Amino acid sequence: MKFGKEFSSQMVSEWQQAYMDYDYLKILLKHRDHHSGGLNRKMTLDSLFSCLQLFTPRRQRLCNSQDVEGGVQLKAKTTTTRPIEVETTADGQVQTKFLMEGEVGEYEREFFGRLDKEFNKVIKFYEEKAEKVLKEEEGLQGKLEALITAGSKHNDIKYSRWKRVANIASRAKVENPERCEWEERDEEITPLSADISPSSPVGAKSMIVRSQAHTVVIEDGESSRVGQSEDGAIESADAMDTSKMSNNTRGNIQESNKTELKLSRENSKKVKKLKHAYIKFYREIIDLQNYSFSNAKAFSKILKKYEKIASRDARNPYMKVVDSSYLGSSDDVVRLTKRVEEDFIKHFAEDNRTKGMNILRPKMTRERHRLTFSTGFSAGCVFSLIVALAAIIRTRNSLQEDGQEIYMNTMFPLYSWFGFVMLHIMVYAANIYYWRRYRINYSKIFGFKQGTELGHRQVLLVAFSIGVFALLCVLANLDMEGIFGVLYLPFDFFYHSKRKFYLTCMFHCIAAPFYEVSFADSFLGDQFTSQVQALRSFEFYICYYGWGDFKHRKNTCTKSHAYNGFFFIVAVIPFVSRLLQCLRRLVDDKKTDHRWNGLKYFLTIVAVCFRTAYSIQPAQIAWRVLAIIFSVVAAIFGTYWDFVHDWGLLKRGSENRWLRDNLLIPQKEVYFIAMVLNVLLRFAWIQTVLDFNLPFRHSTQTMVAVVASLEIIRRGIWNFFRLENEHLNNVRKEEESRIKGEDKDA
Repeated sequence: MKFGKEFSSQMVSEWQQAYMDYDYLKILLKHRDHHSGGLNRKMTLDSLFSCLQLFTPRRQRLCNSQDVEGGVQLKAKTTTTRPIEVETTADGQVQTKFLMEGEVGEYEREFFGRLDKEFNKVIKFYEEKAEKVLKEEEGLQGKLEALITAGSKHNDIKYSRWKRVANIASRAKVENPERCEWEERDEEITPLSADISPSSPVGAKSMIVRSQAHTVVIEDGESSRVGQSEDGAIESADAMDTSKMSNNTRGNIQESNKTELKLSRENSKKVKKLKHAYIKFYREIIDLQNYSFSNAKAFSKILKKYEKIASRDARNPYMKVVDSSYLGSSDDVVRLTKRVEEDFIKHFAEDNRTKGMNILRPKMTRERHRLTFSTGFSAGCVFSLIVALAAIIRTRNSLQEDGQEIYMNTMFPLYSWFGFVMLHIMVYAANIYYWRRYRINYSKIFGFKQGTELGHRQVLLVAFSIGVFALLCVLANLDMEGIFGVLYLPFDFFYHSKRKFYLTCMFHCIAAPFYEVSFADSFLGDQFTSQVQALRSFEFYICYYGWGDFKHRKNTCTKSHAYNGFFFIVAVIPFVSRLLQCLRRLVDDKKTDHRWNGLKYFLTIVAVCFRTAYSIQPAQIAWRVLAIIFSVVAAIFGTYWDFVHDWGLLKRGSENRWLRDNLLIPQKEVYFIAMVLNVLLRFAWIQTVLDFNLPFRHSTQTMVAVVASLEIIRRGIWNFFRLENEHLNNVRKEEESRIKGEDKDA
């Protein structure tokens, strides 16, 4: 791989503008018009000869610079005169001065001028980020110390409770010295550190003193209770026994605190939150280290290219400045990395370095050949099964025989929802491919754990596996509950972490008002709004097999009032979920945008209800008129929201007319095509109220499937531009925070 592509692949997407512009500097070296004067307007004879050497192959230039003595070629001595001198100005900026003014062309002045500008940009960004992470470490250290202090207080409370137990035990021992004994394992008492571990339930442990006459039980949160004898004084022997036991216990507490942060269950959420904060902070430090290394290497590479072209030794003096700068010489970030590793391993990984480093630096999953083979094999199976299904229908004339219409109207909605799910997953795989191609950091936006995000081939494998299983069941007329039962299996296979993440987000969508809404939750909720027909097919699936219609190969679901009622409910559930999410975000963020977004989903709910009512009672003209009115209003409002808020387009005064300032796709016409397609596909509902059908049998079910598929494709287009806008917003926030830091320093 060429360094340019390698350098681009190593960039942190949000910091892309802060990296050295290697491609532009490379263009300056490669594209110059020497004949027309271009960049070299003032040239002496020597500089002209130097530039003419650019058209001579490097091997020939090396041969010309060699002397032949006695048939043996000897390299000519290279000049030790430095062509440049790099200085630091009073304001800390790096500036290159030429020591051979008469031999320097305009292109060299422009090249080194831009090189200095890029270096100053990189060093400034690195210093700001290094200062920021050092301050963040202080904040994390403060939180960690606060939790450790809270844990020590909890230990003291436990110790005081244990002391009461020891006093009661000593009292019982004085009264019945022969019959009283402690129930123990290895020591006289259970170590207190085991009781305060987050893994052990609070209040579950108890000290038990057994005797033939009575039993003493002390539980956390309860007052001391003694069976028959609670009177009497504690003598000096009791105090001695208690002192011995307390010394033992204090030693256990100190030893446990050395190895692991042990806190009560009340603080377990804070510990978990702090652990995630440490992991996120550590990865930011690693990104900063990679930023330093990648840019230093880029400066060396571009200067090496300059040496090859100009035949001048400029790399050594410039790289000395790079290596001696804060970018190349400071070890603050390296020492910070070691401190964070030590703290994390000590307090969150039980002093197990291997365990801690596996959490901090998870191994990246490599795409193997068997994945490509499995994906291709599954795709071939899907294609073969579709051909086989079409051949069977054609051979048996299933679509032409009398009495088969009821059967086909039953089978098509029964199994079509698997096709909708498969299509949606394939569209998501295409989204991942293009997100990666245009360097959209989707894993960070969704909150995926590093190294666990799926690639487009893995997602395609899931889609084709579902397709194979579904088509086999269609051919055999079997139930297909097992295919989605895999989602709920707790075993660590078939992308367990992704299934868990998906189920968590789905639960948050169902319980929308009760959980803080993340981007992944709202994104999944929007996906469900494009799967209304799939949810209705799932409702029919439950009805068909739950009420026993499959035994008689007939459909009685549509005659049920309960089924028709749920036909409304199922259609509006995704939109109600998104409406509740908007209301929750309005309460949390206090932004009016969420109010208007909620209004969009409310209008869609009303439109869906009227369209559903018209589909059930097509003779009612009133339903048709209301469905058209509210559908038009909802579609116009939704289209405007897509363009302006979700995609960030139609900006006034933008550098790119009718679009926005920053675009990741260089071809601007792609955005206009996407907007036109979004409008056309959003108005696909017109078919449901104009009763447009295809000129062949079973056209109603076919049109339903076509419209549902088009909506899924529209959602796939929306997905790409929605994440592009979110990614650019994150980049903008990074830039704004950097500018605020500069203003504060000034």
